[in-house]
This record gives sequence, C-alpha cells and structure tokens, in this order.
Amino acid sequence: MGTKLRLIIVKKEISLEQLKRKRLAVDANNMLYQFLSIIRLPNGSPLKDSRGNITSHLAGLVFRTTRLIEEYEILPVFVFDGRPPVLKGGEIEKRDEMRKKYEVEWRKALEEHDYAKAFSKAVMTARLTKQMVGDAKLLLQLLGIPYIQAPSETEAQCAYMAMKGDVWAANSRDYDSLLFGAPRLVRYITISGTEFMPSKGVARRLIPELIELNEFLLHHEITREQLVDLAILIGTDFNSGIRGIGPMKALKLIRQYGSLDQLPNDLRSQLPRNYAEIEEIFLKPSVTDDYHLAYESTNEEGLLKFLCEEHDFSWDCVEKVIERMKGLSQSLKSQRELEDWFDK
Repeated sequence: MGTKLRLIIVKKEISLEQLKRKRLAVDANNMLYQFLSIIRLPNGSPLKDSRGNITSHLAGLVFRTTRLIEEYEILPVFVFDGRPPVLKGGEIEKRDEMRKKYEVEWRKALEEHDYAKAFSKAVMTARLTKQMVGDAKLLLQLLGIPYIQAPSETEAQCAYMAMKGDVWAANSRDYDSLLFGAPRLVRYITISGTEFMPSKGVARRLIPELIELNEFLLHHEITREQLVDLAILIGTDFNSGIRGIGPMKALKLIRQYGSLDQLPNDLRSQLPRNYAEIEEIFLKPSVTDDYHLAYESTNEEGLLKFLCEEHDFSWDCVEKVIERMKGLSQSLKSQRELEDWFDK
C-alpha cells in the first residue's frame, strides 16, 4: 500500500514526451497488481487462457510496455520484490484478509447478477502468485527488456539505482521510493490517460507526475531522515502509525520537535518500540549491484510460442509487438553507433 503522503506531496505535472529516452526503474509487482486488478471481464473475472491460467498481467505487461517503448521511447527496467522484511508480515496478513473479504462480496454479487458491483469488488481481489511473477520475468526476457531481482523491497532497489544515476527515476504509484532516497519518482505512466474507478463507476483523468525529492524536502524544510520519521508517525508497511495523526499533523510535529526521539512522552509512548528498526529499513535498505540495464534482441520464436501457443494470445497482436521491439532495436543500435562515433 505504501505510505500515505499525498496531502503534503510537492509534484509537477509532466507529459510522456518529457520522458523520452529516459530509463525508469519500474516497480514491477506494483504494476502487475494494477494489471490484475483492472484487466478483467465485465463480471470481474480475470483474463484466462484455455488451460485456466490467468493472463491479465501478461496482456498488460506486453501491450502497454511495448507501446510506451515505441511511441515515447521510454526505457523501462523492471524490478521485482525479493524477501520482505520480517516487520512487513502484519501488513501482508492484513492485505490477505482484505482480499478474502472482497472475494466473498464478489461471489455474492455474481450470484445476484449485479455485475457492476461484482466488478467493483473483483478489482480488490488480485493475487500475484510466484507462477505469475515467473511468467512475467520470462515474458520480459523474451522481449529483451531488462529486469532485476531485488534482494528485498522493490522501492529500495529502484531508489538505489536512481541515486547511482543508472536510471533517471523510480516509477511507482507508491511514495515509498522517496523514503528510500529516490531523487526522482514518476507516477501515472499510462497510455490512455484515464483510470476506471469501479467503486464509483466512473473514469478519472490521470496526468503523469514528477516528484523531486530535494524539492519536496526543501519545500517543507525537512531532511530525508525526518521524512522517514514523519512516515512512521502516520503509518508505513511496517507499522500502523499513531491514531489521529495524518501527514499534515505529522509534518508539524516533526518540524517542531525534529525527530521521533524528541517527541513529548505521550506521543513517543504510542510509537512502536522498534521504530529505530523501521528507520533502518528505509535509511539502510538491502539492495544489490548485481544487475544489467542493456536491452537484448527479442526472441521472436520464443515469444510467439509462449504467448500464442501456451497462453492463447492473438498471433497478429504478438507480431505487432515484435515489430515494435524491432524498431527499438534499430533505434538503440543507431544511438550506440552515434555514441561510438563521438568517442573516437
């Protein structure tokens, strides 16, 4: 879910054109959950192949990603979650309980033939299994798009790569990459520019956003360490926060007292006893340098076999994807030749 910083975020609206030829570290699990949530049949059921395997995440990944590459020359590098910190166990259990609740409500709506309600409940039931993640990685490999296995939190790895300058920005809908130190975070990288909100039955307009960490911190006159403490006050994936404290009040408290250690006793007593351990997760996360960012040639035969023969995708649609990736290969080749010429 991430930390709820929306009310104090300092952001800029940007266009997809401004991201041209920018390399982005993409929160892969976050994105796959989005696809699993919204790419569904009218009754809320996810897309499946003839063998019963869910394919919503594959459809979103292959068609959306290759369009962004072809039309905007955005270069995504996908980062997958590793082993979560032990402290995240409570949040994971909470999410599982919520999914079970919505699954019951979805099936009840289906029995009542209320398909609009069924769809609104179904989007909250998405589960990302190991098999789905494995299929997504295989699809990226066949496309020639680089992906990275994070040792722990995806947002931490994305932030680390951005801090090193290996990618231009982290890309996720969650704000946690900022807590992990990402100098830039981009949100809402969509083709349609809209997002359907099943609970309200309407679509909302989505405009790509850029959040620059230094600008955000300077605006509020706080440090990144203080931002982490602010997040702990309102709640993170590793603690529930103090009841009655939202981002605005938390900001005021941190600016007034400086850190969690300096809070008045009545507030400090409500903090988790291990808050220093939570600070450590954000400030000294587990990351890796074992990755590569180069795009490879598309395995055309393997892609057709995997998507069309094994998962019932349309041959025509997949062949269009192959053509898109051929265009990228030619573009990258020309760019490398130009760079080599200047290096001579």
